[in-house]
Amino acid sequence: MGCAAQAEGRIPLLVATIDHGLRPGSAAEAAGVAGLAARLGLPHRTLAWSGRKPTAGLQEAARSARYGLLAGLAAEAGADLVLTAHTLDDQAETVLMRLCAGSGPAGLAGMAPARPLDGLTLARPFLSIAKARLVATCEARGWPYVRDPSNTDPRFGRARLRRLLPLLAEEGLTADRLERLAGRLRRDETALAAAAADALRDLRRVDPRGDGRLILEGADLAALPEAVALRAVGLAVASLREVAAAPPVRLERLERALLDALLPALRAGTPCRRTLAGLLLTADGGRLTLAPAPPRRVPRATPAGDES
Repeated sequence: MGCAAQAEGRIPLLVATIDHGLRPGSAAEAAGVAGLAARLGLPHRTLAWSGRKPTAGLQEAARSARYGLLAGLAAEAGADLVLTAHTLDDQAETVLMRLCAGSGPAGLAGMAPARPLDGLTLARPFLSIAKARLVATCEARGWPYVRDPSNTDPRFGRARLRRLLPLLAEEGLTADRLERLAGRLRRDETALAAAAADALRDLRRVDPRGDGRLILEGADLAALPEAVALRAVGLAVASLREVAAAPPVRLERLERALLDALLPALRAGTPCRRTLAGLLLTADGGRLTLAPAPPRRVPRATPAGDES
């Protein structure tokens, strides 16, 4: 991690290792990193991911814990920049994983070279550099490195896709081309996101009831290109769900609600309602209204012997 405050023209660094506790040798590996950091004259901290580990979505949970621990240490150290060593290979694998999951342009844009992280900046300076080049650099300088066995564990989707990359490269789908695809989609997604934010600002209408609903002008929404309309409504949904700290809405669910039902209803002038991730979206009277969905009714149990 790097601290933004400079001392005599140099940026102080703090090396951090996350011990996830998922493999028997992880503690020894963390100690090895600490030893190398000491030889290089760099301060080092080992952070442990403690507590129970989930049986499903283990890698996703580990990633979330890792970034949380790094952000906490950065705040403690007074740093405002967290650096990770994600490489071109990692980017290619990420794009493939999201392609398999049916992601849209935002997902296929892959990992950003820099993004916000809990009030800090997370940056990936090696994102356009092949992993083989980093390995060669370590070998040339005599720096020891460890190969994580989970990277080849077939239980994990990323590891299975990693084995396919050489075969895909033979057909022309190289890591470089996947990275180039991600960059192009990231560029386009940035433009679409800006257009959607502008559109949402223009579409919002004052809610006379003032009860936390969000009202959008229906005719103007229906006249937008669908890609912009989808993102504008997605931003509106996200703004209401942030209050409840809810996870993002999946793209296909938003598409089904908006493109298949609500937009056609607005264009036809017919009422339509759809529930989406705890919200009720209502197209009626030339407006699209977003509000918390009412609680579901719990069916009453029929007493034993009651045949009515």
